[in-house]
Amino acid sequence: MGNKSVFQIISDAVAKVILYFVLLLFTVLATYPIIWLILQSFKTNQQYMRLNKLALPPSFYTDNYDFMWTRMGFQTFFMNSLFYATVTVIMVVILSNMAGFAFAKLHYKVTKWLFGIFIVGILLTLQSILIPLFLMINAAGLFNTRLGVLIPYIGLGLPMAIYLCTDFIKKGIPDELLEAARIDGAGYLRVFTTIVLPMCAPVSVTLAIITFSGTWNEFVLMNILTSGDKYKSLPAAVGRFAGTLGSDFGKLFTGLTISLIPIVVFYLIFRNQITKGVAAGAVKG
Repeated sequence: MGNKSVFQIISDAVAKVILYFVLLLFTVLATYPIIWLILQSFKTNQQYMRLNKLALPPSFYTDNYDFMWTRMGFQTFFMNSLFYATVTVIMVVILSNMAGFAFAKLHYKVTKWLFGIFIVGILLTLQSILIPLFLMINAAGLFNTRLGVLIPYIGLGLPMAIYLCTDFIKKGIPDELLEAARIDGAGYLRVFTTIVLPMCAPVSVTLAIITFSGTWNEFVLMNILTSGDKYKSLPAAVGRFAGTLGSDFGKLFTGLTISLIPIVVFYLIFRNQITKGVAAGAVKG
């Protein structure tokens, strides 16, 4: 620091101030809409219409939450979303790790062909398969069932997950380690459960985050594969009731808040794992 001139010291300080200001501005722009939404959910419709849209609620009106949670059935929608997201995450992580292990370390003639077939799934858009998917689910008698929702969720999440797992295992787990385990008498299942799966924790965290957020926020498939309210998830329920509650902004904002808060909490809890998982899993190699 002694070799730095006064001008350089001032320049570095100004650069830091500008950097912190930009980061603070970005943080405010990113978090303000969420905070605003939550605050509006504590207003009655009359308060929202009469007061300034940026004003704080005069009192925290909690009846909106009781109305949406009980009378509008959001308790059921919340549990459905939690069920779909949890099961999809577990199945995608386990199946993609198993497939990635097979494609990366078990060398057979058919391996490359099977891997290529899975990778083609990355190129498919949801819009291009909606009609065939609906016809197949309906023909199988799975329309308006939880299984009929879970199968497409898991299937659509596997191509990218398998690609990431295969690349991670191929570059991150030495062949010598697996061969030593095989020489010691371990079967493929034991090798997978005791060596491969624990070492794939970084990419598994990445997949869990991507899959959970994608499943929780999914809207299109839920509306196509289910009818009625019994199997609907939160995003589909909010979209369905938006017309009914379109003139009651307090309750509408409450429904959006109920749908938003869990995913925000999820990111806050796993923020460190998100950074480490994305860096070590998706960008590895």
